[in-house]
Amino acid sequence: MLKIWGRINSANVRKVLWIAEELGLPYASISAGGAYGINDQPDYLAKNPNGVVPLIEDDDFILWESNAIVRYLAAQYGGDSGLYPCDARIRACADKWMDWTTSTLTEPFRAVVRGVVRTAPDKQNWAEINDSIKTVERLLVMVDRELASRPYLSGDTFGMGDIPMGCFVYGWFEMPIERAEMPHLRKWYECLKQRPAYQKAVMTPFT
Repeated sequence: MLKIWGRINSANVRKVLWIAEELGLPYASISAGGAYGINDQPDYLAKNPNGVVPLIEDDDFILWESNAIVRYLAAQYGGDSGLYPCDARIRACADKWMDWTTSTLTEPFRAVVRGVVRTAPDKQNWAEINDSIKTVERLLVMVDRELASRPYLSGDTFGMGDIPMGCFVYGWFEMPIERAEMPHLRKWYECLKQRPAYQKAVMTPFT
C-alpha cells in the first residue's frame, strides 16, 4: 500500500494527498514533520536526506519532492484520466505552473501564513504582513489572467498543473485578510471546492 509521510497542514503534503484522492488510491497517511517530528530521525533521513515532508513509499519505491510525487502518481496510476497529459506541450504547460508555484509563490505566501496564522495576535507585524500580501497579489494577478482564457491551469480540463496552486489558493481565500478581487481565480477556486478529493485532502483546518 502507498504510504504518504507528512503533516496535513502542509501545502506540499496536501498536494500528494489530493492527487492520491483524485486517483482513488488506497494509502496510509503517516503524520510527520512539524510538531510530529519523525523527519529528523535516522530511519526517515535514510529515506529522505533532506529531512522534510512529504515522502512516499510505493511498495519498494521511495520518492520525495512534492511536485515529483504528484507527477509520478498521475503518470503511474492516472491511466486515461487526463491528470497526466499525454501531449508533451499540454504537459509542459502544466509543469510550468506547478514549478512556478513552487519557485516563485511559495516564499511570499509562507510569509503571509506565518504572520497571519502562526503568529500570536499580540506579536503580529501588520506592516510586514501587508507587504507580503501585496507581493502575493502581484503574483496571483498572473494566475488570474491565465484563467481568463482557460478553465484550468492544466488547460481545458483539470489536471496535475492545478494541484500545487490549488493547495495555496485554499489558504489565500480562507485566511482572514483583505485581498484584491480576482474573478477568474475565484471562479477556479469555487470549481475546485466542488471536487470531493479537494474537500477531503485540502480543505482541512488551516493552521
